[in-house]
Parts: sequence; structure tokens; C-alpha cells
Amino acid sequence: MQRVPQTVLIYLFDEVEVLDFAGPFEVLSLAQKENQPFFQVYTISETGGAIRARNGLVVQPDYGFDTWDGQEDLVIIPGGRGAREIEIHKESVLEWIRTMYQKSTILASVCTGSLLLAEAGLLKEKEATTHWASLDHFESTYPDVHVKRGVKFVDQGDLITSAGISAGIDMSFHIVKKLIGVDSAKATAKRMEYDIKL
Repeated sequence: MQRVPQTVLIYLFDEVEVLDFAGPFEVLSLAQKENQPFFQVYTISETGGAIRARNGLVVQPDYGFDTWDGQEDLVIIPGGRGAREIEIHKESVLEWIRTMYQKSTILASVCTGSLLLAEAGLLKEKEATTHWASLDHFESTYPDVHVKRGVKFVDQGDLITSAGISAGIDMSFHIVKKLIGVDSAKATAKRMEYDIKL
């Protein structure tokens, strides 16, 4: 019987940091088990309409909140100016994140996407990290979160947060290693010509 790929949803929004979502998309799309893709990666926005990422990149997501009816195994919340200035004030987005946490196996964030997880109440008494420039703000705004400094990512089992921008790639390789194994992670890194210690 052919294995069904694990489903990944990556949330997109205006002013999302490009590498926050493109890095994990690349790693997870390439990861294989027994020469078959292990993940099926989709993008989703609140409305399903095109978004304008940082520096003007226009991206058309695969789904909107109301058109997605699949089973998500891994959900990734990127960061960027849009996360910390716009999305964090949208109760509809925060409620969707809470729902995704209940439905998925792993909810992960990249960069300041962790602020959305904290605002949604998912990081209370948990360890987490974010972009270095937002660490002080993270600590002062969410004192019940145990903020970790000087790390690429923090794995709390069903919640994983990464530091800024390119750290999302390291986190994604960690997820590949965690779910498929170190050999798959090494093979994916070699294919990408990405140097990483696993």
C-alpha cells in the first residue's frame, strides 16, 4: 500500500517574511522516505486571496480558511512585520491557530510567528524563541513564556518555535530528522547544498 504523505499547511499573510515560509516549504517539499515525498505542502491564507509578502513578492495561496477541508499534520506560522503588527490583532486568525493546534500533530512557528502562538495562549509555561530583535519584547509582553536566547529553535513536542528568518530552515531539518530520520535530513540538505549539523 502506498503511504499517504503527511500534510503541511503554511500560513501566509501580507508582509510575511519570505524566507520564513519559503525555507520550510523547500525543505519539507524535498524530504523523502524510501524515495517518495514524505510531506505534501500547501499554503493557506485567511481569505484564500493573493498576499503581498515582504519586499513586494505576490503569492497566491492554495487555500483560504473556509476552503480547506483536509487533515493537517504539521502547521507552520511564519513571522515578519505582518505577524507582529497586523495578524496579532486578528481574533479570527488567533482562533484559527488555536484550532490548528488542536487538530495537528505539530504546530511550528518561524521568527515572530511565535508572537502569534503566544497571543493565542499556546505558549504559557512553555519554552520558546523568536527573532533576536524581538526577544526583549517577547519576554516583557508574555512573561509566562520561558524565552530561550541563543538557539535556532526550541522543540516542546507538539509546539516548535524557531529564531529569525533562516532559522526556520534549521527547524525544518530538525522536523525532518524527528519524523523521518537523520538520513533523510542529510539527503535533503545535500540536495539543497545546505550545510547543517544534524
